Amino acid sequence: MQEKLFFYYTNDLHSNFEQWPKVASFMKSKKANHKKANENYWLIDIGDHVDRVHPIAEAFLGKANVKLLNELEYDVATIGNNEGITLSHDELFHLYDDATFDVVCANLNSTEGRNPDWLQSTKIVQSKNGVKIGFIGLTAPFNDYYHLLNWHVSNPYDVLETYLEQLKQKTDIIVLLSHLGITEDEEIARRYPEIDVIIGGHTHHLLRTGKTVNNTILTAAGKHCTYVGEVILTLDTEKKEIVEKEAYATNIESTNNDTETEQRLDKLQCDAEKALSEVVVHTKEPIEVKWFEETSIMQHLTDTMLQWTKADCALLNAGVLVEEFPVGDITYGDVHRICPHPINPCVVELTGRELMEVVRSSLTHEFTHFKLKGFGFRGKVLGRMLFSGLKVNTDFHEDGQEYVTNISFDKEPINPEQTYTVATADTFTFGRILPEIARSKLKTYFLPEFLRDLLVETLIQNYGRSL
Repeated sequence: MQEKLFFYYTNDLHSNFEQWPKVASFMKSKKANHKKANENYWLIDIGDHVDRVHPIAEAFLGKANVKLLNELEYDVATIGNNEGITLSHDELFHLYDDATFDVVCANLNSTEGRNPDWLQSTKIVQSKNGVKIGFIGLTAPFNDYYHLLNWHVSNPYDVLETYLEQLKQKTDIIVLLSHLGITEDEEIARRYPEIDVIIGGHTHHLLRTGKTVNNTILTAAGKHCTYVGEVILTLDTEKKEIVEKEAYATNIESTNNDTETEQRLDKLQCDAEKALSEVVVHTKEPIEVKWFEETSIMQHLTDTMLQWTKADCALLNAGVLVEEFPVGDITYGDVHRICPHPINPCVVELTGRELMEVVRSSLTHEFTHFKLKGFGFRGKVLGRMLFSGLKVNTDFHEDGQEYVTNISFDKEPINPEQTYTVATADTFTFGRILPEIARSKLKTYFLPEFLRDLLVETLIQNYGRSL
């Protein structure tokens, strides 16, 4: 006798709630069909459902995201780095208090003495014919961040060594919910053929029909829920063995919106706007924001970062402010809309030679007009770099390209051999945008503060306190 198991999943929504009514419609349709046919199904989320770029996520610190998952009757979820490192310890500790689904993340632990009640390493469920499925969740170990928030994320491979043996003894099928990324998923599949399915995320990879590595089928559905993932396992119920594995990612762009979910989101949006309506300052004139020129607000923000971090100097790109401030009352909602990024301040150590290269690179046309996607940046272009604590002189070539003529610190030319502490956005500690910063061996991150927290302080200091 054969039995089919159906798993439907979302990954990396990043609070793209405009897509959620389509997800709801898709999931409700699948659930209705399987209930009618008396078939096994589970709804799963792979993390980064929360992203504080959206006012609903910002206002309710992810709890509205959890409610949306509850309303669709999700069964199990793991956490991503956006849940893990963009909330304070207390906020994450209580994020899933009201979840009606199981949260599994085997490599996350609090360093404050006890874990939240909702946190499980594994979860075992049973099909209608008695087949036991074991879920285990893993998240990416960004411990430079997690440790500052009093969490520790263990090495995924160490955790798998501990729990896979237990799951092999207790279950017939093992499903890994992985917010580690495609490279780690492939390596895990090579090392641990006993894992039957890896449902992935984090790196926003799309596997339209799955990918088999060793004995494991890998699947992932891109980002922002343009796709919803599906895994179908066909089992021999007598032997309790899998006879066929299928994985698909379905584009749901043409799916009709679920009206009930649309109405729910409209209500949440109104509630979020009210929650973020507190006035920060009142201005009589608009505060100008320009991406490719120096402005007073960006200079003030860069100065605030320098004062706040106590570094030697600071540099910050103008693209972190995505639009102008309104005249009159400026609310927390305005600040969030204008600086929506989950970007933290950080300080790195650079030699003078490295610092000079960073300054030169950051003033090129290629840098200022670069349309960055990811690394916490939610703007359009990087924009012009502004400096505090440094005196940067520039000139222009005949073709209009700007170039650096002189850089000084404390009225003296930069010493190529001296070490300087440099405050900036943590965005630049990743990837290859400014490789000298990314390669710095000494990085200090500031959490849970975002750039917009410094922006609030900047507005109050320079544009007057709210009434």
